[in-house]
Amino acid sequence: MTPEHIDTVQSTWLKVLPIRDAAAQLLCERLLQIDPSLRGLIRGDTRRQGARIMQVVDATVNGLTRLERVVPRLEGLGRRYASHGVKDDHYATVGAALLWSLAQALGTEFTPKAKVAWATVYAVLALTMREAAASKPVSGPWSFEQPSRRDAA
Repeated sequence: MTPEHIDTVQSTWLKVLPIRDAAAQLLCERLLQIDPSLRGLIRGDTRRQGARIMQVVDATVNGLTRLERVVPRLEGLGRRYASHGVKDDHYATVGAALLWSLAQALGTEFTPKAKVAWATVYAVLALTMREAAASKPVSGPWSFEQPSRRDAA
């Protein structure tokens, strides 16, 4: 993951933010189209689940320039997801759905360069979560909080 990847992801994410609710709905719907068995993991209202996903994406994208602060949160999230039944192959499904949703939300602004940047960043983050999930189970409550303004700087 290069600084250029990070810049591209952060700049395109700013364009998604005004329509994040619609993008979240697209993402959840696409996940279930690709793998209907995920219905068991996406419980309740897909809008609420989508909002949670967008919260994680937003916090992560904003923290990309300070990975040392984001990685522990992603590791905890990976362990927590594993305890809820998320498997390794689900990360590929989420990645595909994320890229598709971004393409729908951004249209022509989701250039090949943007697609490569998002795929690269997602691969690094997903690997972090998968490795943490394989290393040890989650213990106690855990949340993914927004990084402070200092984290994003």
